[in-house]
Amino acid sequence: MRGTGDAAGPPRRSDAHGARSGLRTLREDLWTFDAAPLPPSLWLRWLPHGLVCLVAVIVIGTDASLLNDTYGENAQYALLLALGQGAALILALWRPVPAWLLSTTAAVVTALSTRSQLISGQAEPDVAWPWAAPALIAHALVLLLLALRLPTRVAVEALGVTALATYVVQGLVGGANYGGTGVTAVAVFGAVVLLGSALRGRREARDQLEEQAEITAEERARRTLLEERSRIARELHDVVAHHMSVISIQAQVAPHLVQDPPQELKENLAGIRQNALEALTELRRVLGVLRSEHPGDTDGLGDFTSGAAPDAPQPTLDRLDALIDNTRAAGLTVTTEVMGEAGRPYPPGVELSAYRIVQEALSNVLRHAPGARVSVGVTHFPEGLYLGIVNTPPERPVPPSPGAGHGLLGMRERAAMLGGQINASRTYQGGFAVTAFLPRDAEQAAAWSRDEHALPMPDTGLPERPADPPTGDQTP
Repeated sequence: MRGTGDAAGPPRRSDAHGARSGLRTLREDLWTFDAAPLPPSLWLRWLPHGLVCLVAVIVIGTDASLLNDTYGENAQYALLLALGQGAALILALWRPVPAWLLSTTAAVVTALSTRSQLISGQAEPDVAWPWAAPALIAHALVLLLLALRLPTRVAVEALGVTALATYVVQGLVGGANYGGTGVTAVAVFGAVVLLGSALRGRREARDQLEEQAEITAEERARRTLLEERSRIARELHDVVAHHMSVISIQAQVAPHLVQDPPQELKENLAGIRQNALEALTELRRVLGVLRSEHPGDTDGLGDFTSGAAPDAPQPTLDRLDALIDNTRAAGLTVTTEVMGEAGRPYPPGVELSAYRIVQEALSNVLRHAPGARVSVGVTHFPEGLYLGIVNTPPERPVPPSPGAGHGLLGMRERAAMLGGQINASRTYQGGFAVTAFLPRDAEQAAAWSRDEHALPMPDTGLPERPADPPTGDQTP
């Protein structure tokens, strides 16, 4: 008995677990308010055309029957007149003006044909004339399609000609033993034209608004790009000014390094120094124009970064430690790793761009990933400099950011200026990774571009280093 009880126990637990699982699945499947829209369908797009064609078939049938039974027209002739009215309705889907001409002609011919039946008494007394109900509905739909697709001026002209034709047939030609429908028909046609023109004007206004929004977005993106390029140009002007100052000093000192220098050498060196001083003067004027409205916030990381004076030199890789310390002071956990040796110095543009890329990446983490941990990696290669900045997902809700979206754009502009490459994408863990390679000089940049190298992207939230750097001849 004990063995039997033990053997029967697990199935009961399994059945209870299966029942709970089934109830949970049932609740998840049926107790939900998630949206499940229909997929886009070609049939839905052609639904209005199908409805118009259906109305045209109904108009043909009812109009032919009405002309034959009520007005006493010959069956074949009545069907021919009804076909003209229905064909005009279908034609209005593609050619609204010819369709209106055909509908108006069919209506006038029908009215004149039934007039003799009214006078001779073959038609029933007090029938609707000159507009029977099927013809009135068909012509109203033709005018609606015309007003929806053509300018209001054309729709009003068509309405005027229709009203004039109605007046001529009913008011001037006239008939006998009928119930006049001319005033009602013109009123219906006027309402339809007004509705169609209003809908068309609303659609045009919406299209213009969307077009203006696209133009505004393009202008904003263009302005952002120009602002970032202006900022980069401002910084590079500082670098150029430094080199021009060095040239001026060297040209001034050179004559004292040679005993009895020739007069021609002195004059040439004096000319070099004079040209350098003039270039410095012009550069200062350019810098005065390009200077930011708030030159104190040179780091762009907010209040926690100490600003520099307008004439302070542009930052280099030597200031990365200070930048990272300031970032830590703002509340981020930052780890750094430097691999390899720089060897010969990098050009000033490479060092400045590397500093700004790291700076922008840290600034983006502060804005968009509060509480995240950040890993900053710098790897030196003979070919150039490899950077990797990776952050984990934010630990608390992201507050609205007032930034103008210059960060990633500025990084790409700096890398492209040097012939390098930069990648920025989300990690599988929900964080964000920025990797960049900046060639050391123009030859390395040309080789990099020619070989079409690709940067490795980290696939973890916070790796021990931003990416596995290459060894030997591999591409970073």
